[in-house]
Amino acid sequence: MGEFLVKKDDFVLNGEPIRLISGAIHYFRVVPEYWRDRLLKLKACGFNTVETYIPWNFHEPKKGQFRFEGMADIAEFIRTAGDVGLHVIVRPSPYICAEWEFGGLPAWLLADPGMKIRCNHKPFLDHVDAYYDVLLPILKPLLITNGGPIIAMQIENEYGSYGNDTSYLVHLQQSMVQRGMDVLLFTSDGPGDFMLQGGMVPGVLETVNFGSRSKEAFEELRKYQPEGPLMCMEYWNGWFDHWGEEHHTRDADDAAANFDEMLSLGASVNFYMFHGGTNFGYMSGANCFGDDSRYEPTITSYDYDVSLNESGEPTEKFFKVREVVGKYIDLPELELPAPIAKAAYGKVAIQETAGLFEQLNRISTPIQTAAPETMEALGQNDGFIVYETFISGPRSESELTIQDCHDRAIVFLDDQYLGVIERWDASKKVAFSVPEGGAKLRIILENMGRINYGPFMMDRKGITEGVRHGNAFLFGWTTYCLPLDNAEGVAYGTASLPHEPSFNRAVLNIEGTPADTFLLMEDWKKGVVYVNGFNIGRYWNRGPQQTLYIPAPLLRQGENEIVVLELHPSGQSELVFTDQPILASTKN
Repeated sequence: MGEFLVKKDDFVLNGEPIRLISGAIHYFRVVPEYWRDRLLKLKACGFNTVETYIPWNFHEPKKGQFRFEGMADIAEFIRTAGDVGLHVIVRPSPYICAEWEFGGLPAWLLADPGMKIRCNHKPFLDHVDAYYDVLLPILKPLLITNGGPIIAMQIENEYGSYGNDTSYLVHLQQSMVQRGMDVLLFTSDGPGDFMLQGGMVPGVLETVNFGSRSKEAFEELRKYQPEGPLMCMEYWNGWFDHWGEEHHTRDADDAAANFDEMLSLGASVNFYMFHGGTNFGYMSGANCFGDDSRYEPTITSYDYDVSLNESGEPTEKFFKVREVVGKYIDLPELELPAPIAKAAYGKVAIQETAGLFEQLNRISTPIQTAAPETMEALGQNDGFIVYETFISGPRSESELTIQDCHDRAIVFLDDQYLGVIERWDASKKVAFSVPEGGAKLRIILENMGRINYGPFMMDRKGITEGVRHGNAFLFGWTTYCLPLDNAEGVAYGTASLPHEPSFNRAVLNIEGTPADTFLLMEDWKKGVVYVNGFNIGRYWNRGPQQTLYIPAPLLRQGENEIVVLELHPSGQSELVFTDQPILASTKN
C-alpha cells in the first residue's frame, strides 16, 4: 500500500516530496521481449518514472472483443516497470492522439452515422464505460494504493485543443473513480488560454505540454492554477515524421538545455518520447491541420529522434539528458543492458509472386451494394478495399471523381492501369472514355491512417459519398474488404498484370540466434511487409523512411517467410536486409 498526492506545490510519495523525472515508452510500439531492455535504459538515464498511453483500439479492435495478451499485455508492462524500480503514469483512452490510428479511438465507432466523439454524447459514453468496465479492473491491482507502481492517471488528453465540454471530462473522472481509480488524476494541455480553459477539470491537477520556452509555459499555467506542482507532461524533445517529409531532428544540446531549465524551476518533467518505437501494422495515424487542412499520413517508424532510437539504442541525446539529471541528483555509474545484436542478412531472392486480382475471391467475400460503402459501414478497420462496377458505353472522355477519396486510390479500367487519385494532391487526376460495350472499373482504395488530432477526426475510410464519371454517379458496386492483417490465403504462382498490385514471397534463412535487422525498401515503391505473418508496417519510396525495422523476436532460426504486398510492381526481384536504419534527416 502506498500514497502519491499533491501537497501545495509538491508531489508527495509516501510522505516525502518527490520530483518526477519521467519518460514515455509505449508498450504497443515495442515487442514485449524488449520491454525490460527499454525500461532498464530509462532507469539508467536517471529517470524514476515511465509514462504510457493506453490505446482503446489496440485493446478492443472489434466491439466487445478485447485483447490483453502479447503486445497488448498492459498489465505485464506495468509489472515489468515496477520490477525494475520505476513508478508508472498511465494515460488511458478514450483519446490519446500519439500519432496513432484515430488517436486511439476504435474505428467501429464510425459505423454509427450519428456518432459524436469526445463530448457528452450518450452513445459514445456508453461505449467508453463498457471499455472501462474491462480495462480499469486490470489496472486496479497495479495502483499504488494497492501496492502497485501506478501513481497517477490522466483524464482524456489535450482536450482543450479539441473542445470545451467540461461535463464530458467530469463523466470520465467519475467513471474512473467509480471503478476504483483512487490515485492522483490529472489533465494535460497546451499552455494557451483556450486550451487551458477547455481542458481543465475543477479540483483536478492540470499539467502542460510543450517543447521550449518553459518559463513562459509555466507562467501561463499559473494564471489558471496558482497552486500545485509544476509539471510538463509532454516535453517534446523530438518530433514525428509524415510521408514525404525529411526526418525531423532536434539538437541534443538544445533539448538538454530546455530540460535543465525546467528542472531549475523546480518542475517535474515527462519526456515525450524517451523511446518511440514502431507503428507496426496499419496503426500509424495522420494529421490534418494548418491553413490548407491537408491530410498528412505518419510514417511507420516512430523513432522521434529521442534518447533511444527506434531499435532501442542510446543516442547522443541519452547521454546529454543524463548529464542534466546528474546535476540535480546523485547518479551511480552508468550501467546499460548488453547491446542487442544487429545483423545485415544481405540479399534474398523473391521466390514466388501472385497478382492481387486473382486473389480477391480467395481472401475476401464479395459484397453487393448500390453505392460504395465506407470501410466502417462494412465492418472493416484498416487495410484496403476494392470497389468494382461496370460502366456502359460508349462514353466520351470524362474525369473520374471519387467523392470523397479516403485516402489513396489506384484506378483500373478493364484491368488497364489508369493512375492514382490521392486525397492530399488535387493535381493527380484520372480521366477516360468508355468503349462501346462498356468496361469494368476497379478502384483499389487504401486507408493510410485515420486522423489522430484536430477538428477533422471523423475520418471514415474508403469512398465516403460516391463515384462519378463526369457528372453522373455510378451505381451497382461489388466490394471486396481486404483488411490484410496478414497474407494468409494467397495462392502464389498466379499471373499478374502490368501495374497490378502483387504479393511477393521470399524466404530468409537464419543460422543461429536471430538478430535485429532492417529491411531496405528503397528500390520498392509502396506497400506493406509481413514477417512470419506479422505486419511490420507500410513502406513508401516518398521517404523519409527507407528501412523497416524487424526486431529479432519476430524472426526464428531457420526459414522465415517474408511477404511484400507491392502496390506498384516494377520488376523487383530481391530483398535486402541491413543492420542500420535509414531516415533522411533535417533540422527543425
